[in-house]
Amino acid sequence: MTSKPADEVVAVYDSERNVIGEAPRSVVYADGLWHATSGVLVRSCDGERIYVHRRTDTKSIFPGMHDCLAGGVVDPGETIESAAIRELEEELGIATTSLRPLTDLSWDGTWHGKPMRCHMFAFEIASDGPFRHQASEIVDGWWWTDAELREHLADPTWPFVPDTRLLVPGMLRSLA
Repeated sequence: MTSKPADEVVAVYDSERNVIGEAPRSVVYADGLWHATSGVLVRSCDGERIYVHRRTDTKSIFPGMHDCLAGGVVDPGETIESAAIRELEEELGIATTSLRPLTDLSWDGTWHGKPMRCHMFAFEIASDGPFRHQASEIVDGWWWTDAELREHLADPTWPFVPDTRLLVPGMLRSLA
């Protein structure tokens, strides 16, 4: 799969999660327009590990940082779930039509950071791969347990994408 152009058109939302139009990504980021992102947490089939990856240094947002969601912005006319399915296949090469929601519309998963304001939605699937990284977006990937990811997230200097960092605590299993 090829990378999307930097100035692709994305769906624009209001603060209440209603689609109100569309705009080029550059305008959405520059003007801080609300948009939506949708991502997928990949858990191993035995449920014991999470797939973590590092973003390329050429990404326009949070380059070189680590993430545990394959995801991106919602395109015009796209649902939150269809965006997640599309992004999962583009970034990791996993084709599916069945996702389990990790967030819902009543939860205020929002990011108010620079350079963007977005509503965030997350899903989960079970897969052991194989993975095919989209070279323009992902440099490397590996498996970690929930405890290993939690340990890294406890270090505020570890370069993890800040919008996903907001969502992660609710996705990790307890250490019981």
